[in-house]
Amino acid sequence: MIVRQNYTCPLELTHDMLKGKWKPIILWRLRLGPTSLSQLDKDINGITQKMLLQHLKELVEFGFVSKESYQGYPLRVEYFLTRNRGEKLLQALNIMQELGKEFMGN
Repeated sequence: MIVRQNYTCPLELTHDMLKGKWKPIILWRLRLGPTSLSQLDKDINGITQKMLLQHLKELVEFGFVSKESYQGYPLRVEYFLTRNRGEKLLQALNIMQELGKEFMGN
């Protein structure tokens, strides 16, 4: 994703980093702990693996998510929220989750 050089406010920048249908869903799933690409693919209904990989790459670039590769065959990679940005963003996502529950009547 290309990030612009000029923004009118910090919220606009944050919005650009998180825009896309799946990024908040990926981050919300990662709140449960480190997980593999294949498990994310199973857990998030409707996302294509191509889109999942693209969004994970962008989330890693922005510092919301990190990944760890493990030696051995087959290659194993786990994705997890970063402490500084990823876990901090969970506060906002939790508020969004609660608002969604209210609108759904739960």
